[in-house]
Amino acid sequence: MHQPEYRDMSSGEYVLPWTYLHVIKDYVDMAAHLEAHPGARAVINFAPVLLDQIEDYAEQIDNFLTNTTPLRDPLLRALAATDMPLNTDDRLALIHSCLRTNRHRSIERYQPYHKIAEMADWLVENPQFLPYAAPQFFADLLVWYHLAWIGETVKHTDLRIKRLLNRESAYGLEERLELFSVIGELLENVLGRYKKLAKSGQIELSMTPYAHPIMPLLLDIHSAREAMPDAPLPQLNQYPGGEERVRWHIEKGLETFQRVFGCRPVGCWPSEGAVSDATVKILDDSGFRWAASGQNVLSNSLSAANLHVEHRHRPYQLENTSIQCFFRDDGLSDLIGFKYSSWHGDDAVADLVNHLENIANNQHHRGVIAIIMDGENAWEHYPN
Repeated sequence: MHQPEYRDMSSGEYVLPWTYLHVIKDYVDMAAHLEAHPGARAVINFAPVLLDQIEDYAEQIDNFLTNTTPLRDPLLRALAATDMPLNTDDRLALIHSCLRTNRHRSIERYQPYHKIAEMADWLVENPQFLPYAAPQFFADLLVWYHLAWIGETVKHTDLRIKRLLNRESAYGLEERLELFSVIGELLENVLGRYKKLAKSGQIELSMTPYAHPIMPLLLDIHSAREAMPDAPLPQLNQYPGGEERVRWHIEKGLETFQRVFGCRPVGCWPSEGAVSDATVKILDDSGFRWAASGQNVLSNSLSAANLHVEHRHRPYQLENTSIQCFFRDDGLSDLIGFKYSSWHGDDAVADLVNHLENIANNQHHRGVIAIIMDGENAWEHYPN
């Protein structure tokens, strides 16, 4: 899972809310599904900059509830505010923020939210009427936006969320603070849930270097031409101070990961799966036992070595290293990410299993099929 650094470094104010929104939807749902199916196995990857932000959000909400310490996220601040904004620009910004979600799956699914969103659309087109909109309209819009983002497993199990969904409108400060508290609990507990799953052996936790760098520019900038021979590149051969930055991101990432989870990861998903000979060697030097990348990287490497491209469902080792490299099956991963959301669930499962069996039947050795996806963007396209 990864979200970039959304904090303004000078003020600590969050510019975008995606970190906490993905926590309350995707990250808690994935943890819940794993908890509900102890026989399931997975590798869960975290970018350490995301871990820092999750902890920061949990601390913010706790400090607000206990000491009324000001919040540093505008959307959360609006949800917990005593009064709704009166300024026209603030009202318009709030409307835009509360419509940034999947229109079909999130807004149209709930008739009360759909009705409010239609009014919000009208106000965007007719901003001269914004001063006349009732404060209650903005309170309800804020609540429904967050209810739509709340994970399915929470909607099915948390009585407070069920009660808020059933209320449909006229949410007061008490209801908004109740929703705010649920969000705080989800943020407070989510990392501990993954830590517990890892401790039980059900999942493995891996990491990306700290702030999701493209390690910096793979040390030799011209390595990009191994995959894109005609790519325009700068005159420099290397990013200035590149190796120092790579090692900083790895060391800072390991420090953050160990503080949060109490263990050292043995696996690394380099940012966007981007690798080169030089970066793999640094990962090996840093003590990682495995890394992963994309199918095209392997295909280009095998073609350059005059080896068979079909031998991709197995780990590889770079010469003079001990680190194992796994490569994503792009076809299967993209079926889950982009196609199966429009299929009936039974048909999607049968199709995926059929693909897995066909690959297994054509293997002449024990293999590993790497299905690798981001932890956020696919799931909002599924019905539930």
